[in-house]
Amino acid sequence: MAPIPKGGTVAVTGSAGFIGGWVVRRLLDKGYRVRACVRDVNDDSKCQFLKDMPGYASGRLTLHSANLDDEGCFDDIFAGCNGVAHVSHVSDYTDHEYVARVCGHMINSVNQSGSVNRVIVTSSIAAVISEMDLQELVRRPVLYEDRYPDESNPRRTADRQGYSMGKVIAQRAFSDAAEEAGTWDAITCCPADNVGPIQSAHQKNFGPWQHNIETMLLGEYYQNGVYRPWMTVDVRDDADCHIGLLESTRVKNGERYIAWSTDTPKVEDICASIDRLLPELGHDTPEVIDNHPDRIKAREEEFRAIWGQCDLRNDRIRAVTPVTFRPFDESLRDCVESLLSVAKVKPKLREGFSLPA
Repeated sequence: MAPIPKGGTVAVTGSAGFIGGWVVRRLLDKGYRVRACVRDVNDDSKCQFLKDMPGYASGRLTLHSANLDDEGCFDDIFAGCNGVAHVSHVSDYTDHEYVARVCGHMINSVNQSGSVNRVIVTSSIAAVISEMDLQELVRRPVLYEDRYPDESNPRRTADRQGYSMGKVIAQRAFSDAAEEAGTWDAITCCPADNVGPIQSAHQKNFGPWQHNIETMLLGEYYQNGVYRPWMTVDVRDDADCHIGLLESTRVKNGERYIAWSTDTPKVEDICASIDRLLPELGHDTPEVIDNHPDRIKAREEEFRAIWGQCDLRNDRIRAVTPVTFRPFDESLRDCVESLLSVAKVKPKLREGFSLPA
């Protein structure tokens, strides 16, 4: 199928969220018309930042209430759209029949629109790297688009890995439906760990990575995962990846693309970097607490080595879009400053430092 026309109309699900909000803003910056789908347009605690965008005042941005669980809620919204960026999360990734039902009614709305020719489905790097057996990362260490978790592992069940399994289900549902329809295509974007500036205070709690940075600012943080480094992408670059895939002439139905910078900072280095990047703040850097059980701590060196030998690739997204990736330092700095200015986080500071009055 063809890419969406420049200046066309794009529906964005999950527009009040961290990634979705930036997809909306970047689309507007590029001249598109945007239909922003949110759970409740009257909830200004989550939607006011969208209403404050210049495109809303002119009518180029419109807001629409749509609950993913309600069949048919996108019928009128998608009608007349050229593209859809499906960024929002379902409410339960462990119920895979429910995930399939949500995909099904969204697909019906796309088919009924008579106008949508491309859908970008937001997945996750979890659909690439999430393994029940970390030795699978040793056997297959190159993390690129053709890599999937070992789906034959009997321990890979909905209660353990429902999120990554649900993302794969959605990807396949949309691409299979698009192939059957023959009038639109579905491209999957697999974002990494999103870091960068929030646009609304509520977003500090909706997404793990900005919340993790908030807890660092507040003076306490823990080792995450099994000593997995952060595998980062700036949220603004992630948004540009989504838009680039909507526009690209080089993509085909069913393909997926990883959106990440390939930076892999360690948790302890991130904590220390806040003071390095913003010495004027006087952040009282916390010691990273290791709350893993002793049996896991004993294997720390092994786990760090497994993650350290992984080879992260972003060749494909750079080949089909013009996106360039910011360095992690810029993402971290801008995230911290937005947490202070937008969410009014009160960081723990060293003696002699204070926030501006």
